[in-house]
Amino acid sequence: MTPATTTTTGAPAQQRTPLWSRTWVKIAGGFLVPLIVLGAWQYVTASGIMPPYRLPSPATVVAAAGELIQRGELWRHIAISVQRVVIGFAIGSLIGLFFAAVVGLSRAGAVLFAPILVGIRAVPSLAWVPLLILWFQVGEESKIILITIGAFFPVYTTVASALRHVDPLLVEAGRAFGLRGWSLFRTVQLPAVVPSVVAGLRLALAQAWLFLVAAELLGASMGVGWLLNDSAQNGRVDRIIMAIVLLALLGTITNGILVLFDKVVLKRWL
Repeated sequence: MTPATTTTTGAPAQQRTPLWSRTWVKIAGGFLVPLIVLGAWQYVTASGIMPPYRLPSPATVVAAAGELIQRGELWRHIAISVQRVVIGFAIGSLIGLFFAAVVGLSRAGAVLFAPILVGIRAVPSLAWVPLLILWFQVGEESKIILITIGAFFPVYTTVASALRHVDPLLVEAGRAFGLRGWSLFRTVQLPAVVPSVVAGLRLALAQAWLFLVAAELLGASMGVGWLLNDSAQNGRVDRIIMAIVLLALLGTITNGILVLFDKVVLKRWL
């Protein structure tokens, strides 16, 4: 067995952090590929490989964003889309956690609810649009419900599966100490599935942004998804690309906020 490296004073030498685990490398690496893509984009537009009506230059896309900012429209589109995603994500996640507990902890719940939820999950997002318009017209309710549906299933599927696969020995050990019902769930089962809850929430947030575009097709007059659709109808390729980049940035920022929350939760439970 290889002896541990020691310093001249006999104390163990501090282990070096692997290159790809260093903070500055993570930050720089995160910007590397986007910068390469941006450089390639600038090259193909400046050299004429791609005509401007198909792929505008980065400067043209920035100018399109600046135009909307000057008119005071861009921030309104962002604010309404973020509001819709946050509300739909919160409602969908809470309902997903509830049904995950029912199905994952109860055999009766699994028998009664699992089959129908599997069937509903297979329905494409756009298939809900006509029904939601019929039931809730084209108001905010229909949009938030669609985003709620999108956020529900990642949380439900991930957490329900994790609860069904909690180590039986841990559960039996908890029961041996007199834990039952809520106390058993809070003390044994919940800590065991916290990583799955975190993963489900992150997937749900990503799904909420995906469903946002479909939701803002429901007669919306504002929002990043509406801006994307309106730009397509008017042939504004610069605004289409701007909306796509904006959706990517918003998704990245909200995911970063959720990552910080996840670290706090994991530190508390693990």
